Amino acid sequence: SNFAEESTMVNFTTEQLRELMDYKYNIRSMSVIAHVDHGKSTLTDSLVAKAGIIAQKHAGETRYTDTRADEAERGITIKSTGISMYFEYVMSHSDRAEVSAAEGRALKVTGGSDEAVKAVSSQQAGESAEGEQDGPKLSENSYLINLIDSPGHVDFSSEVTAALRITDGALVVVDTIEGVCVQTETVLRQAIGERVKPVLHVNKVDRALLELQLSPEDMYQSFARAIESVNVIIATYNDELLGDCQVYPEKGTVSFGSGLHQWGFTLCKFARMYSDKFGIAYDKMMAKLWGDNYFDNKGKKWVKTDKDGTLERAFCQFIMSPICKMFAAIMEDKKAKIQKLLKVVGVTLKKEDEELTGKPLLKRVMQKWLPVGDAILEMIVVKLPSPAAAQRYRVDNLYDGPLDDAAANAIRTCDTSSEAPLMMYISKMVPSSDRGRFFAFGRVFSGKIATGQKVRIMGPNYVPGKKSDLWVKNIQRTLIMMGRFQEQVQDIPAGNTCGLVGVDQYLLKSGTITTLEEAHCIKTMKFSVSPVVRCAVEPKKAQDLPKLVEGLKRLAKSDPMVLCYTEESGEHIIAATGELHLEICLKDLQEDFMGTEVKVSDPVVSYRESISSNSSQTCLSKSPNKHNRLYMEATPMNDELADAIEAGKISAKDDPKLRARAMADDFGWDVTEARKIWSFGPDGSGPNLLYDVTKGVNYLLEIKESVAAGFQWAAKQSVLCDEQMRSICYKLMDVTLHADAIHRGMGQIMPTARRVIFASMLTAAPILQEPIFLVDISVPQDAMGGCYGVLTRRRG
Repeated sequence: SNFAEESTMVNFTTEQLRELMDYKYNIRSMSVIAHVDHGKSTLTDSLVAKAGIIAQKHAGETRYTDTRADEAERGITIKSTGISMYFEYVMSHSDRAEVSAAEGRALKVTGGSDEAVKAVSSQQAGESAEGEQDGPKLSENSYLINLIDSPGHVDFSSEVTAALRITDGALVVVDTIEGVCVQTETVLRQAIGERVKPVLHVNKVDRALLELQLSPEDMYQSFARAIESVNVIIATYNDELLGDCQVYPEKGTVSFGSGLHQWGFTLCKFARMYSDKFGIAYDKMMAKLWGDNYFDNKGKKWVKTDKDGTLERAFCQFIMSPICKMFAAIMEDKKAKIQKLLKVVGVTLKKEDEELTGKPLLKRVMQKWLPVGDAILEMIVVKLPSPAAAQRYRVDNLYDGPLDDAAANAIRTCDTSSEAPLMMYISKMVPSSDRGRFFAFGRVFSGKIATGQKVRIMGPNYVPGKKSDLWVKNIQRTLIMMGRFQEQVQDIPAGNTCGLVGVDQYLLKSGTITTLEEAHCIKTMKFSVSPVVRCAVEPKKAQDLPKLVEGLKRLAKSDPMVLCYTEESGEHIIAATGELHLEICLKDLQEDFMGTEVKVSDPVVSYRESISSNSSQTCLSKSPNKHNRLYMEATPMNDELADAIEAGKISAKDDPKLRARAMADDFGWDVTEARKIWSFGPDGSGPNLLYDVTKGVNYLLEIKESVAAGFQWAAKQSVLCDEQMRSICYKLMDVTLHADAIHRGMGQIMPTARRVIFASMLTAAPILQEPIFLVDISVPQDAMGGCYGVLTRRRG
């Protein structure tokens, strides 16, 4: 084992990983979620190091899951990164019973599935004959952990949603000093909304000991506060089908420790140690190690009160005090005391480690004594559900169709048999090294996805039975995602996360992949934020425009949340969730997706021009050859009608008689006038009307087209500031025309119509309408006041 610790030996091969994927009870999919800078990526390192992917001594500084250059540089996570790892963990009997009950199967099965045990025994029989093979043997104690490290900034909370959708458990990290913050609450709410089971890790305990020098009792209080606030949030958003998922240290769903120094513990670890030492039952010891329990040494009994401060709380006496003593001895560099303590806790240091002093020594000792990887691994394996257990209660939230059809049943049982229908959800696109191409990253919920398999790719707008948003194509390659690398495998069974090549041409951001003809989609994700910060981009050089359009398409793919669209003013708009998100998007656009610079500016806000009263007089305009006259008036349209036209309830395409009836009934129009509507404008569909109230005019229908064309032109670029008109009705009062057809052509009538429309608008008290930004803001209660303040400053 010494050798393994020294070198960075990856302790599993791709083949073993693939083999382990078949044992659905031995898979754990989880995401790491927390407030920004509470130490998610640092903590993830402990597991990556335990899997042998990075060296123990670098763990905590490497931040292996921050794969992009700008992530390493800023020290923040931007994109959620998936990584699959192999671990060995031997469950105790009580744990096994608990886990089996959750998965609803017989106890006799030890950890893995029946097939796994059979396969393993036959495999071992075969192996002993042909000599030892390298790498670990798969047994029912082998676990595959699909871990997704997610960002903490509120700007990137869409990445968190995408990660939660394809995992069953969440490791919530809370900074013991800052406690539960706004974003902790947001991500927890998202997790419970997706029916993802949380376990808690209280991080940065080293700071509380070294910087704040808290006493063991203060530490206990600060832990208790953090755990309580987490439980309050969980209780607030609780979901019946998920059951009670609050976290309790005495039930082993909370761990404490430090990601940076790579040490941590759950109460289980100490309870095991002391139950052997004192001969107390393990369950009893667990219960005593948290809460108001005190051990009376004189009376050799447990008591509920501290007898006026003479006794020390059990948590402090048995757990925190030894840790504090160790910290004190090492930081004050008392060699003899350190040696004595190390002997007691059973840690032996190597030769080169004995020269270390101060924090490096502290890290090394604590890492050996209480490795955080073990504590977290234990919580993941024992307390978080396997896909087989989780999909039983998650299927209602996942599947859009009837909950008793073939697809739903396959998802419910996490069916991996050969005839099971494939159901897979793609939650995001990951840019690949090949420029402009993406891996589709998602999770298989039932069946098996294989290289070259013919599948139905369904976008979010697919309706069963229709052909829209549906492609039947072959999968080019299936990959296991490993942080910054990918491993290609033949196929991937249900319960696992995986990457696909060749799907990015069809799906925009997310979608469902299935082999079942009558399958419905898997529900689209509900994001807790929406893209509201906008900016306009244009290329520095005009010839780069096609590049920009292509780059925007790729950018829209690469991020679950960003929106790229074209305004009516012709600008290209990028909408993101916040300043930081926008900055990252623009950087990606210029460096990865385009390769050239763009000019960034504020988007132009488009106003609408309207009127506030009727025209003060009838307006007249003569044609350029003085032979034709148009008389017109303008009246404001009522708002309901304008909204109905914008919503498409009333449009130019409707049957004129039915439309007139509807306008008379709902909006109080006169039926005869409503039947004579000539045109909607602008673009033949906007909320402005031109109708005719003339009596007995000769040749009127011959100029209808020309007047309508003039009206369209005027409505598109109006008189005040070239913006579009909105909610104005123009009445054509009277027309005087020349008898000769040649003198009343388009060239005579169209400009005249435009001028008379402008005139009647200007005589009707013209106004400008500005757009209103309608937004739902959901915040914790203590932030309400701030929101109101900001809104009133912005005329909200």
